[in-house]
Amino acid sequence: MRRVALAMAFIVGSIASASAQKAEIEAVNAKWTEFFNKGDFAGVASLYTADATAFPPGSAMVHGDTAIGAMWKSMTEQVSDPKLVTLDVKPLGPSAAREIGTFSLKTKGSTPQEVTGKYVVVWEKVGNDWKLAADIWNDGR
Repeated sequence: MRRVALAMAFIVGSIASASAQKAEIEAVNAKWTEFFNKGDFAGVASLYTADATAFPPGSAMVHGDTAIGAMWKSMTEQVSDPKLVTLDVKPLGPSAAREIGTFSLKTKGSTPQEVTGKYVVVWEKVGNDWKLAADIWNDGR
């Protein structure tokens, strides 16, 4: 009976931990969107690990938080108004997690369009902060 109680406590603790990770990650996503919309790309870069890698569609990998911030800054010439929806966060231990989600944004130009897509992020806990370590996305659902 004691083993069952311990197993149940572990399961409940794991679920609570996963829920907390998701809430913390969604809060960082909200900061990312806020920084992007304000044009604060140093702020965007600060949400990535120093050795992060971004995998933009149809382009070369981008390495490092500073280069990733510059990449997002250059993208503002083409897109605006990003929205992120977290669908799932899977804990990969106490200091790592995998997030799956969808996004939408608007293109700029003479005939603006809404683009939708999906993404996967590997998160790392650095100190007390969750940071994006690997970020890949593409269009389509």
